[in-house]
Amino acid sequence: MLRPIKRALISVSDKTGIVDFAKALSERSVELISTGGTAKLLAEAGLQVKDVSDITGFPEMMDGRVKTLHPNVHGGLLAIRDNAAHQAAQKEHGIEDIDLLVVNLYPFEETIRGGADFDTAIENIDIGGPAMIRAAAKNHDGVTVIVDGEDYQPLLDQLEANDNKVPARFRQEMAAKAYSRTANYDAAISNWFMGELNIETPKWVSVSGERAQMMRYGENPHQSAAFYKTGEQRAGVATAEQVQGKELSYNNLNDTDAAIELVSEFDPAISPAVAIIKHANPCGVALGSSLQDAYLKALRCDPVSAFGGIVAFNQPLDEAAATELTKIFTEVVVAPEASDAAREILAAKKNVRLLLTHGLPIATAPGRMAKLLSGGFLLQGRDNGTVESLDLKVVTKRQPTDQEMADLKTAFKICKHVKSNAIIYVKDGASVGIGAGQMSRVDSARIAAWKAAEAAKEAGVEEPLTVGSVVASDAFFPFADGLLAAANAGATAVIQPGGSMRDNEVIDAANEAGLAMVMTGMRHFRH
Repeated sequence: MLRPIKRALISVSDKTGIVDFAKALSERSVELISTGGTAKLLAEAGLQVKDVSDITGFPEMMDGRVKTLHPNVHGGLLAIRDNAAHQAAQKEHGIEDIDLLVVNLYPFEETIRGGADFDTAIENIDIGGPAMIRAAAKNHDGVTVIVDGEDYQPLLDQLEANDNKVPARFRQEMAAKAYSRTANYDAAISNWFMGELNIETPKWVSVSGERAQMMRYGENPHQSAAFYKTGEQRAGVATAEQVQGKELSYNNLNDTDAAIELVSEFDPAISPAVAIIKHANPCGVALGSSLQDAYLKALRCDPVSAFGGIVAFNQPLDEAAATELTKIFTEVVVAPEASDAAREILAAKKNVRLLLTHGLPIATAPGRMAKLLSGGFLLQGRDNGTVESLDLKVVTKRQPTDQEMADLKTAFKICKHVKSNAIIYVKDGASVGIGAGQMSRVDSARIAAWKAAEAAKEAGVEEPLTVGSVVASDAFFPFADGLLAAANAGATAVIQPGGSMRDNEVIDAANEAGLAMVMTGMRHFRH
């Protein structure tokens, strides 16, 4: 059914485009009602506008907290147009229909992103706006509700096409969008409150975001997908600047997120670091004397898998590293910054996406991670444990050397970002073998060693890269077989969480093999 628009209430915080929109309504003989600053702006633009206080009979009060919470407003929004009893009540109390509501809300999200104090955040919680939006959306059979400036022109197009009337489908779509907006707004407030009070697992929780990008498809072509931003100001893919290249796909974004999170484990003030990611798992990670050196070391770990991968740097991308990058096909390059020379080099590779994060994610920062299940979702804190914060215990007769200990820490940092079961071999600050996602930990150890042997062949080296390396395991060794597989590959030291009922057997096996073993007390499962 088509519904006419004769009377509109406009109350917006973001006034972008509102004057032109209101003028277009006025030209269609729509009566304008407005509030506060919006009314003043429209009047200054020469429009005939009635202040909402003239409708309610009350002035704005309590610092603007109360202005639209009145039956003359809500009755005009909620009255069912074809209900005789509603019409009689309107007539008795002098309530006129409001056919169009245009509202966008106090900028709560922007306020908290700006680091506002508690009281300022509270004052930026909109009350009247959501109440009116919900009322208009509920009564969408008779009322059109607009909460997004992007919909100003589509509404005007509908009015043009339908003789100042709005079809039911458009009203329904706008009502659905309105409820999504109020849900998103309330979720932002709720999550902010929980964060301020340090409540990690509230009884009710909302996960919400604003659509930032439509995608051609998801993980596979038959799956629909879009990218949503939560508003969290954590450096990474959601806040990155894309300098060049076509839009990132679902898989690109997922892999790029994994890459920048991994490389952020390594302090750029201490050493350059590079991570190469494929299907959300690293195929090479390394520290180096320069970004170029780190990249070449990371590439050596698995040069075959690195083709078409995602490369992340923990320091600004420079000319030398960019030159190396162009020698094989790379999908995405992500770094805190990039020099002009590096940008120019990558610009010649039109298919390479370059993202600048203008900072690194803080590995130790708290946060929440959600995983959807059938009929629900799991919510947990971000894995922000770092090896530097742990009380490392050497449990074998042999102590690790200084170089082994440095490599053990590097291996354990990498391990945190590899799908379980995970086994990582590291030598001289670079991964030399990565075993990911196997059902058996011993298989992960064997696969990592096999890949290291293949990489050695690729590099023309006779000795497997794992000889003289150290090894990290994301969880304890339930039996000694996984440890012995690492020893057979040439590892000389091991880092693992410990905690198995057979820890003593594993320690005895390490001692017998002459290995040094360090236990962390912290597990890094990643599923």
